[in-house]
Amino acid sequence: MQPFRLLPLLAVLTAVSGPASAQSFLEELFGIGRAARPPVPPATVPGGRGPAAPGGLPGEVLPESPRPAPAPPAPPKPVVLRTPSDEAVLGQDLQQNGNAGSLRLERAGGAFTARITLPGTRISQPTESCKVPLAEGNPVALAEQGRPNGVTRLASSDAACPLRMEILEGSVMVTPLSEPDSCLFQAADCATTPKGLWGPGASLLLPRAQEFDGARGVADKAVRENYKVMTQRARREDVRPIVTEQAAFSSEREQICRAYVREGSHGFCHLRFSEARALSLATRLGMAGAAPTASAAPRTPRRRPAPSVDGMNPGPFEGAAGPD
Repeated sequence: MQPFRLLPLLAVLTAVSGPASAQSFLEELFGIGRAARPPVPPATVPGGRGPAAPGGLPGEVLPESPRPAPAPPAPPKPVVLRTPSDEAVLGQDLQQNGNAGSLRLERAGGAFTARITLPGTRISQPTESCKVPLAEGNPVALAEQGRPNGVTRLASSDAACPLRMEILEGSVMVTPLSEPDSCLFQAADCATTPKGLWGPGASLLLPRAQEFDGARGVADKAVRENYKVMTQRARREDVRPIVTEQAAFSSEREQICRAYVREGSHGFCHLRFSEARALSLATRLGMAGAAPTASAAPRTPRRRPAPSVDGMNPGPFEGAAGPD
């Protein structure tokens, strides 16, 4: 009898909402509507079940295939700069810091010689300057000592002031072999300090300031890359000495190059000092004699083609007229 009691209520719902609402009401009432079907969460909900996947049950999402792990980055490689040419510096008149003394390297019979005049100050009057020619102005024999730091190393056997010379690009790095770094000439009443970069004067370097600036970035980057490779290859207990050595290099470069005349305007000393350091690190990393992987030479800017003009046929040279 209960269905008959619901007939008046059904008649009211049918009159108010129409046949569709009545059907929905009956489905929910007898458990055959949406209430009988559990809701399926969307596939985007974490942990939910999406539409049926190929080869799976309805509502089941198959796990994605594992992606291959990315390959580890390649280890850094040493950067090798071009080795300075010994011939390029022969016969050049070089000066300490570009403004004092004189140094001229020559080759005679396959052996290196040098004519050196050292600048200094009076021992008795330190405010006065003086000059001392080694070997009384005669050529001083130089012994070749190979390339332990990637550049040609020479040594003089002069007893009064033994020197070590390393040939860089267009310059020579001079280091006294005596302690301290100064050489005293009592007979000439002159105290000299030959240490430093011997190279051209500022008048020859200033026009090339832009060239040196571009090459200096390449040299500094080579130093950083080679230093990084050396620290990565070294044992843990050897890393600290390498870091200390790198810090000493930066300090010594600043100390030596600040004395070079007009260094802040052309940067020549900074460039040569950095190139020497990069070559030294590459040699210690076993890259001695390897082909250069970077060039400190500035790039030549490309010429842009001249814009074409309608109705004209320019010739191979600028300003050439077309056919009549």
